[in-house]
Amino acid sequence: MAQVYYDADADINVIKDKLIAIIGYGSQGHAHALNLHDSGCNVIVGLHEGSKSAEKARNDGLEVRSVAEAAEAADIIMMLIPDTIHKKVYEESIAPAMRAGKTLMFAHGFSIHYGQVKPPAEVDVVMVAPKSPGHIMRNLFTQGIGVPALLAVYQDASGQAEQTGLAYAKGLGCTRAGVLKTTFKEETETDLFGEQTVLCGGVSALIKAGFETLVEAGYQPEIAYFECLNEMKLIVDLIYQGGLSYMRYSISDTAEYGDYVAGPRIIDEHVRENMKQILKEIQDGSFARRWIEENEKGRPEFEKMREQDRNHLIEQVGQKLRAMMSWTQPQPANR
Repeated sequence: MAQVYYDADADINVIKDKLIAIIGYGSQGHAHALNLHDSGCNVIVGLHEGSKSAEKARNDGLEVRSVAEAAEAADIIMMLIPDTIHKKVYEESIAPAMRAGKTLMFAHGFSIHYGQVKPPAEVDVVMVAPKSPGHIMRNLFTQGIGVPALLAVYQDASGQAEQTGLAYAKGLGCTRAGVLKTTFKEETETDLFGEQTVLCGGVSALIKAGFETLVEAGYQPEIAYFECLNEMKLIVDLIYQGGLSYMRYSISDTAEYGDYVAGPRIIDEHVRENMKQILKEIQDGSFARRWIEENEKGRPEFEKMREQDRNHLIEQVGQKLRAMMSWTQPQPANR
């Protein structure tokens, strides 16, 4: 079982006299910066020139500097920009500032685990990964609540890396809920596996397959949308609340019986073998290399797949039906 740390295990004073640079001010960046600031830590925000987030950060009462200036000044540097630009930003703006006594931090292990960022041996390298979207973490923090987080140490040059990570997690409010100890390897590989086989890839493909099966059988697309996509939230909310048992307790006996007899036919040994192959590709770096190369080429395959799925019938039908459900507050899909 995982080791779990709480408030009593962390001393925020470990980082109170440190300057913390939050690189990026998006969903995670703003939450980290503001929670740490409200916890009494010294925080600055590092952004690229012309960043649209600079004004927002300043309006939130935070000092903004260039990434290079923030990295040079800070004792603790937290990378909260997209993984796909870690290598470039690190090499150009952060690496020159890396020296003994500093701590380089991440909220996801991809760049370290797959060698995109290679810190010098004399710096601490730590991960604190809250298991929540940034806006939820921020909102709960203001209510005196925390979200769980993961903690990992990749390099402990100072002998104090874990204590620094725990103090940082406490500043975020995560030790209120619990911080689980892991490794960069475990976090990265399980995170990618979960995204690809269940949370994003698996669920998206399952929804589309169910929708397409009903439509091809002659059922109305709108009805297929409700049964295969819209009601997914109702089921997931129940699972989130109390696990699979609570979901099964909350649905009809007919639905529960169908769960038991049909589920294993859909997710059969063939699917499990595919999952094992996907895990292998994550473990041996095949997926990472493919994704890194895709970004280096300008994302042609990624953009093609994105466009194809945007034009899928389920999206066209869904857009019309969601307009009937004002409470869902749909957000624009275009980026």
